[in-house]
Amino acid sequence: MKIGLISGEFPPMPGGVGDFTRLLANNIKEQGHDVFVLSRAGSADERLPLDTVRNWGAGCTLQIRRWARRCGVDLVNLQFQTAAFDMSPYIHFLPDTIGVPVLTTFHDLRFRYLFPKAGTLRDWIVMRLARASRGVIATNREDESRLRSLSPCRMIPIGSSIKRRALSASERAARRRQLSADDDCLLLGHFGFVQAIKGVDYLIDALTRLRNSGKNVRLVFIGARSNTIDDGADSRYQLALDERIRQQDLQDAVHWTGYLPDDDVSAWLGAVDLMALPYVDGASFRRSSLIAALHQGCAIITTEPVVAGPSFAHGDNLWMIQPRSSEAIENAVLQLLSEPQRINALRAGAARLSKKFDWEGITRDTIDFYQSCL
Repeated sequence: MKIGLISGEFPPMPGGVGDFTRLLANNIKEQGHDVFVLSRAGSADERLPLDTVRNWGAGCTLQIRRWARRCGVDLVNLQFQTAAFDMSPYIHFLPDTIGVPVLTTFHDLRFRYLFPKAGTLRDWIVMRLARASRGVIATNREDESRLRSLSPCRMIPIGSSIKRRALSASERAARRRQLSADDDCLLLGHFGFVQAIKGVDYLIDALTRLRNSGKNVRLVFIGARSNTIDDGADSRYQLALDERIRQQDLQDAVHWTGYLPDDDVSAWLGAVDLMALPYVDGASFRRSSLIAALHQGCAIITTEPVVAGPSFAHGDNLWMIQPRSSEAIENAVLQLLSEPQRINALRAGAARLSKKFDWEGITRDTIDFYQSCL
């Protein structure tokens, strides 16, 4: 098959959807298929045929139609996330305009705030894209529950873009020394962009509570703080968070690595004692940060999923708490501190669960779905 992949973001810019698209393209290519990628200006890849558009405005659909015709693709798989396409309405009409079958992978059906009462319009246009597509892929159970009435629809999870790196004891200790985290220090970690939906403000408040009670706890934020295409709301949230850290006198206890190569991300994930990912909207397959932490075999504190399923199991592969609660984060940390064997059990459980997100299975299921839709 000749397959076109379209993503609103793509490396070298940071972003989970772009990383996923790059890895999917390379894995499909290794299976003997021809793959062509289209993304925004600034994207680059030496291994893949890659074209770019200046923006996702009114002229993008004509550019995409020409690209699809020039490449001779059998189908286009749109990797959809509203914010990645700059909230453009035009991308929602691709199935009607580019002249080849369009399959849409929904990384997140939710949409950003636009203006009062815009929700109904945004929901309509997103579901219109789903109905117009030849087939739809949901990456998480929450979106599958909304899309399963459409035919054909399949749930295929995302995989981690971060390869697991085993750290020696000396390497782990050296990483921790960079943050003044000795053996007696509990090092918490957070991975992913800093946004209100991630519940980071509750994590900062929990850190304050723990340190005020005399616990030797530090927190490291791993990776870039924000995406290059984030809107002003994220910037305002990050500035407010910085002020919160200053007011609570946590400057020496909170560390930021900044953007890192994947190998360094993996090393830091291996250096922390506990990952704290208190998503406001609950743990989900849509969270590439959670998948990366599972893949690394981290012990993870996170929030209860909105849609229950057999994969996430409290005390086995995740330690799950209620959302929007700094007290719940504090209590989880204290309980796990008192029972270190549970931390080791969580690490083992995370490693087992990570097999559900292996790239061999993701690639196989995706190609099979492509063929069934054609």
